[in-house]
Amino acid sequence: MVVLAASIVSKSGKVLVSRQFVDMSRIRIEGLLAAFPKLVGTGKQHTYVETENVRYVYQPIEALYLLLVTNKQSNILEDLDTLRLLSKLVPEYSLSMDEEGICKTAFDLIFAFDEVISLGHKENVTVAQVKQYCEMESHEEKLHKLVLQSKINETKDVMKRKASEIDKSKIEKNRGDKGGFMSLQSMGSGKIDNGLGDLGISSGGGGGFGSSSGFGLGADVESFSSKPKGRPLSSATAPPKGLGMQLGKSQRTNQFLESLKAEGEVIVEDVQPSVGSSKSAIPPPTDPVTLSVEEKLNVSLKRDGGVSNFDLQGTMSLQILNQEDAHIQVQIETGGNPGILFKTHPNMNKELFSNENILGLKDPNRPFPTGQGSDAGVGLLKWRMQSTDESMVPLTINCWPSVSGNETYVSIEYEASSMFDLRNVVISVPLPALREAPSVRQIDGEWRYDSRNSVLEWSIVLIDNSNRSGSMEFVVPPADSSVFFPISVRFSATSTFSDMKVVNILPLRGGAPPKYAQRTQLITENYQVV
Repeated sequence: MVVLAASIVSKSGKVLVSRQFVDMSRIRIEGLLAAFPKLVGTGKQHTYVETENVRYVYQPIEALYLLLVTNKQSNILEDLDTLRLLSKLVPEYSLSMDEEGICKTAFDLIFAFDEVISLGHKENVTVAQVKQYCEMESHEEKLHKLVLQSKINETKDVMKRKASEIDKSKIEKNRGDKGGFMSLQSMGSGKIDNGLGDLGISSGGGGGFGSSSGFGLGADVESFSSKPKGRPLSSATAPPKGLGMQLGKSQRTNQFLESLKAEGEVIVEDVQPSVGSSKSAIPPPTDPVTLSVEEKLNVSLKRDGGVSNFDLQGTMSLQILNQEDAHIQVQIETGGNPGILFKTHPNMNKELFSNENILGLKDPNRPFPTGQGSDAGVGLLKWRMQSTDESMVPLTINCWPSVSGNETYVSIEYEASSMFDLRNVVISVPLPALREAPSVRQIDGEWRYDSRNSVLEWSIVLIDNSNRSGSMEFVVPPADSSVFFPISVRFSATSTFSDMKVVNILPLRGGAPPKYAQRTQLITENYQVV
């Protein structure tokens, strides 16, 4: 016989516990369970119902049904024997035979069902054996807990040792601040050490300050001179050195960080910043005038083809280094795309822009802000474009998952438009929870498996006319096709949809126009295949 699923269903049709034993889709199992209440009649003596494909074998338990879904070729006697064993297990784990009691012990019941049925076939076990198997202790779990507890104890010991070192350093510092021997030492410990022999003061001497008086000056001074605490002898108030917590990475910490990196976790190292290091990855401008054009792309593609969302937002900003170059106007040129709507800054002369494509302030006597206080500069112009035309999308992704036996073959291909050359392309494909990395059979580019987030990243450094299309194929255990979506994509380009170009810089106070540079980039903000 082959048991497809074992479930506990209320008479109203609500599924409380369900365990699937064969490779079937979740949607089909839910459909079979949803059809069961409609097939059960009232006043019937038999406890099974047959349909065209499956057989329902059930047993009423108060207000519930204990249900087995089997194929029609299974032995009805073995089905009833399995059902009888499961009916004995349910009261062992659930205190009350109602919905609340079953839901509270759902996991225990699923584990018990697993011990009775394996891969659709009944195991030769008893109720006592099932309870023993479910309560069996794990040696690996014990070992893991012992290792974890040992690490905790070791960390506590390190904390106590460091705390003791800090307390000792505080005591030594307080001694130096309060005086006593340290004040004598600050007055000239070298003279005391050198003059002890001349004065005849020692631990066994008979002077008025000898050890016999209980003061012990000689012994204590000898201890200070022979066991220095890292403190310079010429100063009593200098802070102690070599004590307290030492900041740094131990070998064990480095191993832990390496293991996290191997699992795909991004580790930010503590790096001391250099004096001239920049906070931004973009190099600071060196030309007197720099104009930056940036477009951010938000695209949502349908997995079966088509565009559900295409939104482009662009900005143009100005950065001027010197005050003498601030009285200028910027003449630009656009690609003439009719779908792009431009919007100038409120302080800009809108008529001048609409008539002559010149960006200038309303007040020509007013200069532009200068300096490098803001990496983004001063915003001059914004634009936006929305479309549902799939030909406007610079990169399309097709994903084809197919199940064959005990494996799922996933084929992914990209196709890039000839409008742009894309750089640093990364296609991130979500995967089901895996014990091992997926088996990549073929790929155009490089790949990396992030086991912590269960994501496969497909990287292409550059997409140009030599590789406008590419593909990748990998294999994972059986999984539903919806697991591999949404697919996230990120890339950048040096060309833009607006094709914005700076034609000239016009000085308003005469003289030669200042040198200028233009930075242009297209980046993805949210690019997905859903």
